[in-house]
Amino acid sequence: MSITVNIYYKGKDGSAKRFVEEMISSGTVDYIRAEEGNEKYEYFYSESDPETVLLIDRWKDQSSLDRHHALPVMQTISALREKYRLHMTVERFEETSDVPEKDKRFIRQ
Repeated sequence: MSITVNIYYKGKDGSAKRFVEEMISSGTVDYIRAEEGNEKYEYFYSESDPETVLLIDRWKDQSSLDRHHALPVMQTISALREKYRLHMTVERFEETSDVPEKDKRFIRQ
């Protein structure tokens, strides 16, 4: 059962984008992607709100996410969030099965 966490980072004057750039250039993103249990760690920029960045963060299970949260890398992330004065909104989803048959007709593969 995968767990997906969508984190919306909101800043001012391009700070959310600069946060992402520093997460990448510092190697923090590569480190997280290499963690056991990480299935996706990807940033997306909003077309309608240039001050918001979406992080899609997916983990194999709750144990993998708990291990991630216990690592020193979380202190690095927290410090960067503070540096760029970002506010966050979080959504969490747990995947328990495939797409229901009735919904598959809407998906073009």
